[in-house]
Amino acid sequence: MKVKYEIVKQALRKEIIDGKYQINQKLPTESELMKRFNVSRYTIRRAVGDLENEHYIYRIQGGGMFVQDWQRDWSADDTNKLIGVISTHMADYIFPPIISGIDSVVTEQGYSMIVGNTLNNHHRERQTLLNMLDLKIAGLIIEPTQSALPNPNLDLYRQINDYHIPTILFHATYPELAFPTLLTQDQQAEEELIHYLFDLGHQKILGVFQIDDRQGVNREAGMIKAYQDAGIPVTDSEVIMYQSNNDHAAILQKVDNLLKSPDHPTAIACYNDQLATHIIGHLQHQGVRVPEDISVVGFDNYDLAQTMTPTLTTASHPKRQLGKDTGKMILDMINGKDGHSITYPVPLVKGTSTQQIKGGD
Repeated sequence: MKVKYEIVKQALRKEIIDGKYQINQKLPTESELMKRFNVSRYTIRRAVGDLENEHYIYRIQGGGMFVQDWQRDWSADDTNKLIGVISTHMADYIFPPIISGIDSVVTEQGYSMIVGNTLNNHHRERQTLLNMLDLKIAGLIIEPTQSALPNPNLDLYRQINDYHIPTILFHATYPELAFPTLLTQDQQAEEELIHYLFDLGHQKILGVFQIDDRQGVNREAGMIKAYQDAGIPVTDSEVIMYQSNNDHAAILQKVDNLLKSPDHPTAIACYNDQLATHIIGHLQHQGVRVPEDISVVGFDNYDLAQTMTPTLTTASHPKRQLGKDTGKMILDMINGKDGHSITYPVPLVKGTSTQQIKGGD
């Protein structure tokens, strides 16, 4: 069964070949074609994009679409060698090493990258996906947006799948889709961090997790499982859940309120190192010593977190290696090979932000 864009593409190509539209003649607008074929704007753009690649049409910005000299020999033209990379937070400390890893692989094969940023917002994700597809990219590497929530853009992802665009997801996946995915062992790593705190005598632990991304949900689950496996009542723990668009000041206020309790936590497990460094700085500003008064652990092994005082106990994200593996996989997929999902261990890194709990505290 032909997908919709192929029906549009073949109909327009036949009309061009049959002479209904002459060379350099203007074609109907996207809106007119949408109405004629009763399809979405994306379907029209995909069809005319293919026709442009095959040199049946050309576009003039602000002027519309025109019939190309399709009988000319275009065999000397290079194929598109552009790979789209979409992240939730481009300036995030995790992303630059991943991009560096991808770039170190794909540029050797003559490919370039274009990078998009969704700010973990579904509307921006949709626009970024459409912008990428307009560029007729050779492959896509995507970090899913708000991956723990229902995604209103699954229609675009299904079209990407139907059009056989090589696509890889990283950090999270969508259960409705079958794209190869590069993941980290978030739950297992968080379990190890919590068990390490148990070994230091901490049982009353505060977890602070971002729960609109799958990574945060898995890390929170790792904390709960560690309590269950250790036979320690989960009610001994406290959890603050937040979303990516929440104000950090409000999160810090919730931390302050819990630490004022007579039976306050003796350790804090943070969603990532960025949050951990903010919390440590906030506590130190208030005269709370880390780790003497309270221990803090992060997640990701942010380089700068190991230059601060105290150095951070965390879990080491395989940032650059993930990028290099993603680059190799997308090239293989562009060349017709299958991509296979990878899950990376995230080993414990012991810093000086944790210490044995004092007796009687």
